Amino acid sequence: MFVWSYWKTIFTSPASPSNEFCLSEADKEQYEKEERPEFQQEILRRAAKDLPICTTTASRAIRYCDRCQLIKPDRCHHCSACDICVLKMDHHCPWVNNCVGFSNYKFFLLFLMYSLLYCLFVAATVLQYFIKFWTKELTDAYAKYHILCLFFVAAIAFIGIQWLFSYHCWLVGKNRSTIETFRAPMFRNGPDKNGFSLGYGKNLREVFGDEKKYWLLPIFTSLGDGCNFPTRLVIMDPEQLTVSSQNEPAKSSGASQPFPPRPLSESQNRLLASDGQWVESGPEEENVKSGRLHHNISDYSVILFMVGGVFGLLCLFCFVGGFFFGLVSFVLF
Repeated sequence: MFVWSYWKTIFTSPASPSNEFCLSEADKEQYEKEERPEFQQEILRRAAKDLPICTTTASRAIRYCDRCQLIKPDRCHHCSACDICVLKMDHHCPWVNNCVGFSNYKFFLLFLMYSLLYCLFVAATVLQYFIKFWTKELTDAYAKYHILCLFFVAAIAFIGIQWLFSYHCWLVGKNRSTIETFRAPMFRNGPDKNGFSLGYGKNLREVFGDEKKYWLLPIFTSLGDGCNFPTRLVIMDPEQLTVSSQNEPAKSSGASQPFPPRPLSESQNRLLASDGQWVESGPEEENVKSGRLHHNISDYSVILFMVGGVFGLLCLFCFVGGFFFGLVSFVLF
């Protein structure tokens, strides 16, 4: 299972946006000839009117990729290493030489889980021989150093993978990507890191699917098409949000929202339905600013947490490495 998951993570091609998000030849030619940004945005708004997108840039502009020449769906980002737009991009992983996104995120999580179990199994099976070596009951002199290396490598890899796996499990529970953790998606009412969160159960199903018997197998069972995702009530009118929040919590309203099977031909873009929605009113603008301040503080907290975790791992590696070499030197000399 470890090799199968690793193979699927590496050789599964990143999913790209469908042709519905590409500009027509006329719009593309008009967009390239136009030099004024405001008129370019008018072209993109007209093209994106019937597309199922709910997020924009921080300046309320349509998310457009000049490199791929297409309108970016929600949670889609351009990878500079792969040179393509990747649906629900999480990050580009150098260890698998591939982008981790909508098409292989489940495989990546299973790869981390089976790597964790594999390291735990190796460390547990070697532990008895390590104890014998420590108590000087191991007679084979050549096996000593193999046991030391195997045990410490498995233990260090287990600690590092456990931290990474726990972090991605937290992301799955929040229905976020690594990019969205540091930069919240911008909805109509401002940035919201929990805009795509529907509750832990539905967030888990969105990645692993409805059939629990396939959850531990590296088979693609994720829900949706990667271009459209169910959201919370973040793109409704603020007055409706106030009324709905008084009647019932936002979690229950988000949890009752079904997953769209293939929404490109049926859904409407409520964010781009009218030009009036792009004009900010006074109270909404204050809410957006306060939301940005709140999420900036959250970003700093996550960055400090990440830096602290990396620093702790480095200190642990230095300590274990020093202990290992000291032990080897003691045995040799």
